Parts: sequence; C-alpha cells; structure tokens
Amino acid sequence: MFKPLLLFMFLFQTLLASAQVKKAKNINYAGNHEEANTLNVFYRLDSIKNKPVLVFIHGGSWSSGKKETYWWLGRNFARKGVVTVIINYPLAPNVQYEKMADDCALALKWVRENISSYQASPDKIFVMGHSAGGHLAELINADPKYFMQAGIANPIKGVILNDPFGLDMHEYLTTAEKDHYYFDFIRTFTEQADVWKIASPMEYVNQIKNPHLLFYGAKTYGAIKLQTPRLYEKLKANGIPVELKEIKGKSHVPMISQMIFGGNQLYQDILGFIQNTSP
Repeated sequence: MFKPLLLFMFLFQTLLASAQVKKAKNINYAGNHEEANTLNVFYRLDSIKNKPVLVFIHGGSWSSGKKETYWWLGRNFARKGVVTVIINYPLAPNVQYEKMADDCALALKWVRENISSYQASPDKIFVMGHSAGGHLAELINADPKYFMQAGIANPIKGVILNDPFGLDMHEYLTTAEKDHYYFDFIRTFTEQADVWKIASPMEYVNQIKNPHLLFYGAKTYGAIKLQTPRLYEKLKANGIPVELKEIKGKSHVPMISQMIFGGNQLYQDILGFIQNTSP
C-alpha cells in the first residue's frame, strides 16, 4: 500500500524540482543582434549562492547544431545545483574555426561578467564540449590568444570533454580519407596544413594548467579513441589533474544523447569533478 504513495511523492518532488528551474533565453553575448551569438541560462531559484557554472559548447561538425537542442542538459544540471549556460556560435560555411573560437571566448567573457546575477560564482566556471564543441572548448582553453583577444584572463576552472573531435586536426586531415566529411571540415579549417596545426588544441597542451575530465565512447570514431587518451597522457605527464573514462557500448552521438536522462552516470562523474575542482 505504500508503493503508490512513494511513487507519488517521487513524481511530485521531480515536478517541483523542474518547476524551480528558470531559463533566461536568447541573451546576446557579443554586443550585436546575431542569433549565432546568443546563449540560454538555466538556473534554479533557491537560497544557495555562488553555485558552479557549466558552459556547454555543442557539436555538429562546426557546421550545424544550436543551443535549443540541449535544453535538457541545462535543465538537468540546474536541478542538480549547477547553473548552466548553453551557447550558440557562428557556423561554417559562414565562418571558419578562428571566428567560432573567438566568439566562444566572448561567451565566456559574458559569463564571467554576468553570471553572478544567476546565483553562480564567476570563480567556478567550467566548460564542457561535445564533438566539435570539445575542440572549441579545448582550443580557447589551451591557446591563450583567444582570451587575450576577448580582453580577459582565462576564466575556466576545469574542462570536461565529451567525445571530443579534432584535438589534432593536423593529424586527422593529413591522414583522413578525402570523403564528404573531409571536404566539410576543409570549409572550416582551409586546405592549408599549417592552419590545421595551429587549429589543433594538442599543439598547446604544454600551456594547459586546469584540471580535465575526459570521456570517450568505446564505439566512437577512431580519431577520438586515439587522440583523447593521448591528451590524457600528455596532461598526466605534465602533472595536470586529469581523469579519463571510456564509456562502454557508446558511439559518438549517444555519448551526449544519453544525458537526456538525469540519472545518467556522466552527471555523477561531472558533479564529482566540479566538486573536487571548485575552490
């Protein structure tokens, strides 16, 4: 007789937690009127101040994707006490990778300057990226020119990469089969091998100082399975706190879509990382 009551109480608490999550949407972070330069903030109204904040950079081969797709990620993290910012950035073929990275850095600048209004701390900023978003997250973190151009010091407390693609674009584009994916990526990275090198976060690994949490799927693309552990080994050799987790049975897209479910294990891993890394 108690099971229906317990189920009702659980559903009520779940609905209550969801109702407490607020969304501030379509905020422009670049001082223009471009939809490509907007972000959404997910936060919970409660008495807790100085929460950590997670900025999520979506994937999509640098040519597709939008912040609205990931509303569930914002909601789930906000329910768990992490203010979450989901950003848009301009895409190929309209721009190339440097403009994307510049604008991601501007989004972080906005977060640094404004996130306290949403009960979060500007000193607890974490960045998470999936696929191409992982490339951009690590690029702005590792290559200091992007935050220098944005006019701020690197504000990132820790980096979470979920099946990141493009950590070494030079290696990938030098060895990859010249299929439609290759020519899609060329729009973003040009045909110049020297550009591929400076566009690769792995080139700046010795400048990385902040802790990292790295995920990759056991069934994902070969380049990701090669380069993600390599980044782990390089960071570990440099004495940077880093964790590497291979997720069994997951290919590339399911590595992020599994997080639709708030009980997914990746949330516990990420929350533990944030807790251990926050001041």
